[in-house]
Amino acid sequence: MIRYSLRQLEYFVLAAGEGSVVKAAERLNVSQPSVSAAIGKLEDQLGVQLLIRHHAAGVSTTPAGAQVLSQARNLLQHANELQDLAASTSQEITGEVHLASFVTLAPLFLPGLIDGFAVDYPGSRVHIHEATQEHLIDGLRRGRFELALLYDVDLPEDIETVALTQLHPYVLLHATHPLLKHDDVSLKDLEDEPMILLDVAPSRTYFLGLMRAAGVEPDIAFSSPSMELVRGLVGKGHGYSLLATRPHGDVTYDGEPLGVRPIRGPVETGRIVLASLGKLRPTRLMQVLTAYCVQHFEDKRNQ
Repeated sequence: MIRYSLRQLEYFVLAAGEGSVVKAAERLNVSQPSVSAAIGKLEDQLGVQLLIRHHAAGVSTTPAGAQVLSQARNLLQHANELQDLAASTSQEITGEVHLASFVTLAPLFLPGLIDGFAVDYPGSRVHIHEATQEHLIDGLRRGRFELALLYDVDLPEDIETVALTQLHPYVLLHATHPLLKHDDVSLKDLEDEPMILLDVAPSRTYFLGLMRAAGVEPDIAFSSPSMELVRGLVGKGHGYSLLATRPHGDVTYDGEPLGVRPIRGPVETGRIVLASLGKLRPTRLMQVLTAYCVQHFEDKRNQ
């Protein structure tokens, strides 16, 4: 017999998300003692402590609370879908979903995805987030995101993926670099050149791996987690870089022209996937968004 209520779960999820019982009460337009009492009763009924109360500093989840939080969010989403289904006999897709993306992929892919999905499914709302790979995985596990767009590199076993597309790495050079006279560039040709490294996981591992697979130990002159700073340093002639995502327009933020060449010979491509937590039962909206993403990338390949 289920002894807890959806309202108790809703109060807990909001308090955990806000990091504060007071802020949760304000958003719910109920009293703070009501929220505290509901969460306390939920803890009693589940037999675990869900939140740590910090004096004058809000609340945080316990390890058990973090696990319950992920499932509670999913359960509330399914409850909302059931309510929507009961209220309508149409096939309209409604509800909210949190879609996150790796930082370098987000500006290239998210605007088009969100724009098209909003047209096809106006009753839905997609919340977007950007993060590094480490924070994307943590966000999936903690229930902050349902889906994440990222590279299929060093992903843990509890993360499930759906393949979307592949990106081919390329060499980025200053516009007057002599290697631009060639149609493609061997990584061996870069052996004595300074490298500007995109220093964010898993890009760092991927690009250094390409160089070392070619028998080259790169001379890293500068490194940065910002792709635009990397491009800017290349534009000023401080070295070359290897990148996979390519903005439209080979010009830096400050107007310096750039040159791009493919890498000569076979190289490992960057596999882009849509990831979710394996143990999470997908909502109807998650399923629809996943299918839309697959079709969106297929359409782009066929253009």
